[in-house]
Amino acid sequence: MSSRRIGLGIPKPRTTDDAAPELPDTSDRPTTPALADRFGRAATDLRMSLTDFCNLRCTYCMPASGLTFLNKDQMLSPEEVVRLVRIGVERLGIEQVRFTGGEPLTRPDLEEIIAGVAALTPRPDISLTTNAIGLDHRASRLREAGLDRINVSLDSVVSETFERLSRRPLLHRVLAGIDGAQQAGLDPIKINAVLLPGVNDHELPELLDWCLSRDLQLRVIEQMPLDADHIWDRTSMITAADVHAMLRPSYELTPVAEDRNGAPAELFEVTDRLTGRHRGRVGIIASVTEPFCADCRRTRLTAEGRVRTCLFSREETDLRGTLRSEADDEAIAEIWRAAQWGKKAGHGMDRADFVQPERPMSAIGG
Repeated sequence: MSSRRIGLGIPKPRTTDDAAPELPDTSDRPTTPALADRFGRAATDLRMSLTDFCNLRCTYCMPASGLTFLNKDQMLSPEEVVRLVRIGVERLGIEQVRFTGGEPLTRPDLEEIIAGVAALTPRPDISLTTNAIGLDHRASRLREAGLDRINVSLDSVVSETFERLSRRPLLHRVLAGIDGAQQAGLDPIKINAVLLPGVNDHELPELLDWCLSRDLQLRVIEQMPLDADHIWDRTSMITAADVHAMLRPSYELTPVAEDRNGAPAELFEVTDRLTGRHRGRVGIIASVTEPFCADCRRTRLTAEGRVRTCLFSREETDLRGTLRSEADDEAIAEIWRAAQWGKKAGHGMDRADFVQPERPMSAIGG
């Protein structure tokens, strides 16, 4: 499906913890159990944050210091996470669940959560987005619990550059985590990289070669306006077109002849120009310059149980209060359906009146 750039409506303040969820008018919503919206989309992919805490401080996501993180009782318990996923799977048509953060590996109960979700019927596909710190010690247990695949955030394999971006000298621990995931048999392992001009953009060809030589699939992601310092600048960001230009001298990229099926990444076959040898695939996620909102199939839950229908939403709908009020599953499902019905047509980054979300990526869940 071709990309469409569609605007975002006037933002509303998010609901407070003790208030009843403020829901959109659903009088025109058809009778369907699915997480449908007004634009003919149905969400089958749940992105669920487990924590807003992270042990890195990546410059495009978090400030160097000063963030206040959620208390344990504010975050969903393992039982609450599994119950919400079960409602999504059994009543709303969720087929894929990706756990995110913050850094989900900082939750010691991650294996318990994944095992609970893996026991659901029908069983959803279960994935994890992580920085891989500590993954070498947990990858086998996570796979045994039911984890199907992982995405690892890694913007550079050069120690100095990694530390400049993440503000932590921990590249060796990330690499150990990737090795541990491969040894545990997690497959595929995708590498998510954000390029910043003058910082790591010049390393892209080498990063791609590093990934391809290790049977890892690189995903290059355009920097999005989700940084805590609100210094994102459209005029200086590395675009998908820039990525193609930087790789062109070394590699030929050929679009993969497969339907994306709502996936954010456009995939390309990679051929080495010098040898003519096919090396693998690379993905490019052009959320800013080539938005794919028209085929979005995602719904999101924050670590404290709030529905966000888009990464760039300025509206959230609380499910935790209803969950803890001993409401039945269908009551929770109806609130979720109503929230999803209010999903905007697009993120609106191409509009002059676009306003960046107040919460950074770490607090939303990637």
